[in-house]
Amino acid sequence: MAKSNTENQLFNTKAIHTGSEHCPVTGAHIAPVYRTSTFVMKNAEEAIAAGYGDPEGKHYAYTRYGNPTVHAVQRKIAALENAEAALMAASGMGAITTALMAVLSTGDHIVAADTVYGGTFGFMKKILPRFGIEVTMVRVTGDSVENIRNAMKPNTKIVYVETPCNPTLAITDLKRAAEIAHEGGALLYVDNTFATPYLQQPISLGADIVLHSTTKYLNGHGDMIGGAIVGSKALIHHFDSDYLKWIGGVMSPADAAGLSKGIKTLGVRMEVHCANAKKVAEFLEHHDMVEKVLYPGLESHPGHEIAKKQMKDFGGMMSFNVRGGFEAGKLLMDSVKLFSLATSLGNVDSLIQHSASMSHASLSKEERESVGIADGQVRLSIGIEDVADIINDLDQGLHHVKKELCL
Repeated sequence: MAKSNTENQLFNTKAIHTGSEHCPVTGAHIAPVYRTSTFVMKNAEEAIAAGYGDPEGKHYAYTRYGNPTVHAVQRKIAALENAEAALMAASGMGAITTALMAVLSTGDHIVAADTVYGGTFGFMKKILPRFGIEVTMVRVTGDSVENIRNAMKPNTKIVYVETPCNPTLAITDLKRAAEIAHEGGALLYVDNTFATPYLQQPISLGADIVLHSTTKYLNGHGDMIGGAIVGSKALIHHFDSDYLKWIGGVMSPADAAGLSKGIKTLGVRMEVHCANAKKVAEFLEHHDMVEKVLYPGLESHPGHEIAKKQMKDFGGMMSFNVRGGFEAGKLLMDSVKLFSLATSLGNVDSLIQHSASMSHASLSKEERESVGIADGQVRLSIGIEDVADIINDLDQGLHHVKKELCL
């Protein structure tokens, strides 16, 4: 599959065409999915060239070492992030853990944002210390980004942030975070899952590594699980050849093909996600059953100005605190009709979850409260349905909670 010249193309064109070249053998408009475990080589010379995989995709030996369908979607994601290379993993956590373990050794130190995805938090707090790796979690939003400098040590190898973060939608100034990390000799890792490369490109702001759960917005349809690591060719080659191939958490060709198809509509989907989310946030901000709305597109959000500076738009994710606390949050889950109760996000349909009892249940009440996750906090992934239907469903659900709890 020949590589198209897409360097000067705009986002939607790259999303459709990069890594989606027509089949040069049959002329098929959509390239075939290479669902094979192994590849037959013509002769011993080619077998030697293939070795344990070829990052350039000229020779293939075994799908764990490399696969044409997987390589194609890697090129697509790298192009969208304006990065040199990308590496696919079997899940978002597979991408995160590979990217961390490929750099860290016993005795090393990480500075991480105090609010991250629950799985990331669990890995950093429960797994890394078993290998003698120290993690310091600090507030990194607004002016607090300077906390990174205060937390860094001579052995700090990575500064790790999410922005917007899960589930409080807090915003980190990526350019400043990169400057501080690099001054201390560390790499900046950014989980860009909530924003997607359509809204935010951390590499251009100084990040070294960008991470995605491709399960979410990049795929957009809730029918695959995957992860991506994006960065320089040197780092990605190191992560791939020295770690992911041996750990084995690679993406399947079938999932890569599904992901590639989903990415083609990422830009047009994100436009509707963002437009709908803005209207829903404004509705919730004036609802008598809502104590607080966390959405960076609102001027009331403390990270609004930074988000406006480094994001194209404000995304489709938000959280809000329901009056009535923990029980009210749980009751709302059972009161909505259009929303699906699910822990994932980024689908074309709207999803809802209660953060305290679902995605961040592994945190203690004290840990949750310290990072702004209230007992009644509900996280919404706003879909691309007609926004009036989304708002009507939330309204009737909130009124049901009010009536049932006599609030």
